[in-house]
Amino acid sequence: MKIASLQKQSLIEYPKKLSAIIFIAGCNLRCQFCYVPHLVLPEKIKEIEPISEEEIFSFLEERKGFLDAVAISGGEPTINPELPEFIKKIKKMGYLVELETNGTNFKMLKKLVDEKLIDYVATDIKHKFEFEKWYEITGGVLTEELFENIKKSINFLLEGKVDYEFRTTLIKEFHKKEDIIEICKKIKKAKVYYLQNYEKTESGTVSGKDFTPFSEEEIKEIVKEGRKYTNIKPRPYLVG
Repeated sequence: MKIASLQKQSLIEYPKKLSAIIFIAGCNLRCQFCYVPHLVLPEKIKEIEPISEEEIFSFLEERKGFLDAVAISGGEPTINPELPEFIKKIKKMGYLVELETNGTNFKMLKKLVDEKLIDYVATDIKHKFEFEKWYEITGGVLTEELFENIKKSINFLLEGKVDYEFRTTLIKEFHKKEDIIEICKKIKKAKVYYLQNYEKTESGTVSGKDFTPFSEEEIKEIVKEGRKYTNIKPRPYLVG
């Protein structure tokens, strides 16, 4: 497991908590709009000087009583078999743990929840639940098996065994209003479903392409209609 970077404090990851963010390199998807290509593309990951676990735990020991939580992001953390043991060490230090995951490793997500190793989960819903739509937006690497795992993970989170959020990044090239409303209808009992508008970043995207955000009025219209079905809210694009 390659720890790529550590953000020492954040108020925008774990809700209402002061958290540190650990970014783990490597991902099994290639989402076209992803703004952290250095954590996804193998040729860029090779250039990263990793941070040791010892450095991470030393930092967390020093910040006890100041930080409330640790968010684990990526990349996709669950592709690493050693992730549960890593989280156990963090939990033993008394921290709340948030996992940001694409949901492709349902077995690990369930294990982490069942063993009470994570307290909050943030999961993207890339598109309405059609394989072809997800295949395109995730860069043509998604398999039917991974897609089934994603759907299992979303349904599992809907059971409410752990606190969670769903979120979709709105992109004109991929989404229409009707797509988001269809998602809302599928996740009626969701605790919260955030819409975040695409924003261009200096780091670029995994695909190397720029995309088009929705207008504020368009988002308001989607949220107004979506609220008929689920707890949908607009939120600024979280970039750390």
